[in-house]
Amino acid sequence: MNEQAKELIELVNKKNLEQNNKFIAVTSGKGGVGKTNFAVNFAYHLVNSYDKKVLLIDADIGMADIHIVLNLKPENNLKNVLNGKKIEDVVVTRFGIDVLPGFSGIDSIDEMEDFLISKLIQDLSEFSKKYDYVIIDTSAGIDNKVSAFVRAANRSYVITTPEPTAFLDAYALIKSIYKIYGYSNFKLIINMCKNKNEALDTYERLDQSFRKFLDKSFELYGWIPWSENVNKAIKEKKLISESYPSDQFVKQIKEITAKEVGEPISETEESFWKKLVGFLKK
Repeated sequence: MNEQAKELIELVNKKNLEQNNKFIAVTSGKGGVGKTNFAVNFAYHLVNSYDKKVLLIDADIGMADIHIVLNLKPENNLKNVLNGKKIEDVVVTRFGIDVLPGFSGIDSIDEMEDFLISKLIQDLSEFSKKYDYVIIDTSAGIDNKVSAFVRAANRSYVITTPEPTAFLDAYALIKSIYKIYGYSNFKLIINMCKNKNEALDTYERLDQSFRKFLDKSFELYGWIPWSENVNKAIKEKKLISESYPSDQFVKQIKEITAKEVGEPISETEESFWKKLVGFLKK
């Protein structure tokens, strides 16, 4: 790591405590479980149901698609920030959500130089102060960069489905990060359920494994039913929460949002950005 990168890391480390903003990572053990769709609709209700100021960051480097769900055609994205453009000139607003679009020009964040990563984090540490919530849509799966975003967040929503491969991958994600790093601020969301009973059954199978092998339980924070209007809205280039507000899918996300808004932020001596820098440089 060069000297300029080290100086930026030291600068981030000197920042004061975060104010009232909450950092939430939205992640999953595998793709195709509705992670990004959840992140976008969750952000939508934080803004439009609870009048929160939200920054939604597409950190799914290599598979960025928040702009697709929101039907955005941004002229700039995170790559432009890395190349020196100001974040405020890159952020676009849709449905009241401030969005920092991702990009797919490289295979992963691992290909980014340490200096560029630390410079981006330095810029974001200042810019994010004005938000109540910063939602980070991570890549699916388990790697060092995903775990860095997860461990730095105040809490992490793990999205899975009743499909065995999906909840087994969710279990593997949580198990790895908990056992290696001791991070436990996971909230489980079971998506694409036939009904509540299927969600509870899926959670029970997961919880049995957690208790047996980790001696630990993780909260079922909510469940979301399968809805044909999800794909219908995407094909129509619309957001389901905007176009089908009475859909049960939307109602369940609103319940999860209400629960989140009612939970206080945990006291911490380290900011999200300070922790993230520390985790990424290891």
